[in-house]
Amino acid sequence: MGTVWKWSALWEVVDLIPTREEMFQALARRQGGELTACFSRAAVAVCGLGGLGSHIAMALARAGVGRLILIDDDVVDVSNLHRQQYGASQVGKYKTEALEENLRVIAPYIRTETHRVRLTEQNGEALLRGADVVCEAFDGAEDKAMLAQLVLEKLPESVLVAASGMAGLGSANAIRTRKITDRFYLCGDGVSDVADGIGLVAPRVMVCAGHQAQMTLRILAGEAEKFTVKDKEVQKDGR
Repeated sequence: MGTVWKWSALWEVVDLIPTREEMFQALARRQGGELTACFSRAAVAVCGLGGLGSHIAMALARAGVGRLILIDDDVVDVSNLHRQQYGASQVGKYKTEALEENLRVIAPYIRTETHRVRLTEQNGEALLRGADVVCEAFDGAEDKAMLAQLVLEKLPESVLVAASGMAGLGSANAIRTRKITDRFYLCGDGVSDVADGIGLVAPRVMVCAGHQAQMTLRILAGEAEKFTVKDKEVQKDGR
C-alpha cells in the first residue's frame, strides 16, 4: 500500500487502500488464483437486500465476485438493524445506496449495478439479463414464486438460488441446500415461517444466507451438487 501525508494539527501518515492487484493477490493466496479469477469474471444478481440479500452480497463481495446486480425498492428501517448488513446511521437511506456504500468498504473495486425498483414479471427479464446466478432473497411467497418462474422460463443461462425457511430459534443444522433441478437450488429448513409468530434472529438468517452464497460460489466454480431431490428419492425407493 502507498502512503500519503495529511495535514491536521501535525503531519501524519495515512495509509491508502490496497491496490486492485494487491487485493486480488491476497484473495488468490486464500482461494487460489484460478478460483479467484473465475469469481472476478462472474455476475450475480441479488433480489431483495434485507436479512438474506445483504449478507449474500457481502459474502460474495468478500470472495471477489466481479459484478453484483442489486435490486430493492425499500429503505433501511431501524427494525432491520438486528439482522441486516446496515448501520444505524443509514436508517432512512435506500437499501441499494446503503449496501453499495458498505460493499465499497470491503471490496472497493467491485462493480455494482443498483436498481431501486420492485422486481416484477414485466421488468425482471431486463434487470437480470447477464447474471450467471440469481439469488432470491424476498420475504413474500408470491414474489419468490414469481422470480422462480421468471428465471427458469425466461433466463436459460442463469441459475436460481432461492431460500425457504430460516425463522425462529430452531437448530441451524436444519438449514441445508437442496438441488431441485440443474438450474434451481433451494436453501433453508423448508418449514419454518415468520408468519407463525416465531420471529427472525440474525444467526439463523445469516446461516441461510451463507448457504445461498456458498452455493452460488460452487455454481460459479463448476462444483454444483451431483443429485437433484428427485434423483435422491428414486435412489431411496430403489427405482
